[in-house]
Amino acid sequence: MKWTAALLILPAAFAQQLTLLPRQVTLTTPESRQQLIAQAAVSGHVEDWTRTAQWSSSNPNVAAVDQTGLVKPIANGEATITARANSQTASVLVTVKASETPFAWSFKNHVIPVLTKTGCNQGACHGALAGKNGFKLTLRGYDPDVDFDTLTRQSVGRRVSLADPTSSLILKKATFALPHGGGKRFAANSLEYRVLSEWIANGAPSPKPSDPDVASLEVYPSAAILAPEANQQLVVRARYTDGRIEDVTRWVKFTSNNEGVATVDDNGLVKMTGRGEAAITLWYSSRVLYSRVTVPFDNVTSSEAYSHFQPVNFIDELALKKWKSLHLAPSKQATDAAFIRRLYLDAAGILPSVEETEEFLADKSPNKRARLVERLLQREEFNDYWAYKWSDLLLVSSRKLRSNNMWAFYNWIRDSVKANKPWDQFARDIFTATGSSRENGALNYFVQHKDVIDLSENVTQAFLGQRLTCARCHNHPLEKWTQKQYYQFANLFARVGLKNGERAGEFIIYPKQAGDVNHPRLLKPLPPTPLDGTPASLDDLADRRIAFAQWLTSPKNEYFARNIVNRVW
Repeated sequence: MKWTAALLILPAAFAQQLTLLPRQVTLTTPESRQQLIAQAAVSGHVEDWTRTAQWSSSNPNVAAVDQTGLVKPIANGEATITARANSQTASVLVTVKASETPFAWSFKNHVIPVLTKTGCNQGACHGALAGKNGFKLTLRGYDPDVDFDTLTRQSVGRRVSLADPTSSLILKKATFALPHGGGKRFAANSLEYRVLSEWIANGAPSPKPSDPDVASLEVYPSAAILAPEANQQLVVRARYTDGRIEDVTRWVKFTSNNEGVATVDDNGLVKMTGRGEAAITLWYSSRVLYSRVTVPFDNVTSSEAYSHFQPVNFIDELALKKWKSLHLAPSKQATDAAFIRRLYLDAAGILPSVEETEEFLADKSPNKRARLVERLLQREEFNDYWAYKWSDLLLVSSRKLRSNNMWAFYNWIRDSVKANKPWDQFARDIFTATGSSRENGALNYFVQHKDVIDLSENVTQAFLGQRLTCARCHNHPLEKWTQKQYYQFANLFARVGLKNGERAGEFIIYPKQAGDVNHPRLLKPLPPTPLDGTPASLDDLADRRIAFAQWLTSPKNEYFARNIVNRVW
């Protein structure tokens, strides 16, 4: 799936320019809504004018807008929504196609998000492994079919009453009309109550295979530089597999990872409480997205503060750009004594000798640091250190490998380090390897990870920097990965064949022509698919590892690139 967003890049200027986000709006159902954001770039930061602007519609009989910038459909047609603030105006065209199809609340796309936002299916409540008081929902609604059965079929049908929706336990407990250990989750006059009660009154329709899924999410803005104590409204839109784009802000659960910098309320309104950066996490329909908000520090950082830092590569340039955006001055250059110690420890895992340190400190040549780096890269300690690092990461151990296979794998890793093999080639050689475990040490990666589940989880952690273990049983509670994605990824390795060789302890790795991992709930295999990648056919007999290796080492694969940087940095 593809994740997109709108990024605000604000010029350091005093001129103000009012803009509206999103720039295109189409409302497709009578219950569709669109929250608009009115904002302006002001002296290097953004100011949210949404709640101070005066809003109007060119045709209120087609689309109405309230004074918070929330647009709702009235009748089919087009209308221009205009915001006026600080002597400026900005407009956006709204197209309404709300009466072309009948509308009913969807269990998967409306009821489940209500239960998620109000906390009913969270890990601390009925989404816990054992549920609460005999009522168990799947964590954050990862299995709508199971949740539908739980709500409508269990507990003698008392949770949902089709004859009298208002007597349904799901409503009485959540509004605290009946005692509820979780307290009051929403009011009887709330939108959440209306969604659930109208869904029940409509016969509590079940989720259908034809129901559209969320293809991607986008958040406005995805990043913004704000002033101290400023507010910023967030807007989240979902792109569905049927082509629709809907504002789902009112169904999203928002959290902040640093409330000392920013807090966020249930409606997506961010309030800056300090200086620094905070990531606002947005949950919708088992999908996760982030918006990054920043208030620069109040340090006075003139150009002289950065003059001593001379970038020598693009990484330095990125670091310098970040420091400037946060108004942070870089530290002074490390002393020679600190540099040689850090270099030896980070690059080779050893300390420099007294003689090496004294020689380096006495050297007055301007390029002595670069020459020291080159010398250290040629030392056997460097090869040993990085071979140990990768052996640890790939779990090279005599507990899972016979001695000859373990040493074959370790020596292959060390030889790759010594040969300065690029990391993408290193990974590609592992995943495309076939033949004897004695002759090609890389094959022992598959010997020690014989179980496809064990193999796929190590692959995602070691090579992609992602932990998918939670998604084995349910959608990941903290990341965007779903249980379906987990088993799609696992099927990339389901046909790795292993058989005994002619020599003692030898194994032969080869691509099998059959064999797949079934999804534990769907009881069928899912098409092999890299993370956020393109599915392959289950009937394709080609070695799936080759396609995976191409995807893994593609320059467009940010997961692999970011992971390798973090492993080496």
